[in-house]
Amino acid sequence: MGLFDRFRKGLEKSRSNIWGRLGGWLQGNRIDAQFYDDMEEALLASDVGFDTTIWLVDQVRRQQQKERISDPKELPSLLANAMTKALSGVDSQMQFAAEGPTLVLVVGVNGVGKTTSIAKLAHHYKSAGKKVILAAGDTFRAAAIEQLMEWGARVGVDVVRQSPGSDPAAVVFDAIAAAKARGADLIICDTAGRLHNKANLMAELSKVYKVAARELPGAPHEVLLVLDAVTGQNAVSQAQVFREAVSVSGIVLTKLDGTAKGGVILPIVRELEIPVKWVGLGEQMNDLEVFDAKDFADAICSS
Repeated sequence: MGLFDRFRKGLEKSRSNIWGRLGGWLQGNRIDAQFYDDMEEALLASDVGFDTTIWLVDQVRRQQQKERISDPKELPSLLANAMTKALSGVDSQMQFAAEGPTLVLVVGVNGVGKTTSIAKLAHHYKSAGKKVILAAGDTFRAAAIEQLMEWGARVGVDVVRQSPGSDPAAVVFDAIAAAKARGADLIICDTAGRLHNKANLMAELSKVYKVAARELPGAPHEVLLVLDAVTGQNAVSQAQVFREAVSVSGIVLTKLDGTAKGGVILPIVRELEIPVKWVGLGEQMNDLEVFDAKDFADAICSS
């Protein structure tokens, strides 16, 4: 199954949420103001957000009028083009160190699928031939260390840890030392999944940043924020808060296959200018996919 087909399957609920509302129009032979009102409602129901919904509908209307399109069946492709444009303004490629290990910090609140996403990333890069080390930097919650150890054993990668309550920066220090000693290519670091106090979060991550940068030039090379697509607009709110607290370089959007709110990708990218780099399209280890703007837009707008 190709990437487009995997997107199409994973986005089935989101696609149905939009085109189930507009299907009657696509069988007709006119395009009028009511059609665009219904398009707005359909996009809002898919958690595209108000500003981006208005922008998308305006893009479709302008192009339809410019090309003098009268057949509603041609409008899904116009919407797909507008979505692709909205998602293409930021670089969604992962950044790697020019030499030596690459360090990726993974942040996000508890319950969004952070630990599972770390395991899937480790599996992806191990399968690509890279030597991966995980760092159990969420020392605040004892179960987080145990879960990462279990995933590390399942994937077949080393996990660097300390005891619960240890300094997360010390764990990152040890992980970098281990990566250098073992010739690892990639270090993926878990972090505390709490956000009740942005000042505390910033202080903790700032220390991690300093240790990483001191021990490994250019680190952290990526700061990935894990968000749960099922939460819809709440995911946008979390992205705003984390963007203010840390330098988020990319989004991992989980559980996209389990929600009709897949449109939440659009305001995250277009309004917050944070690239979505990975999306979860299922529960299997191989179901974390590299995000592709055109495949996403074509899949969600396909019939």
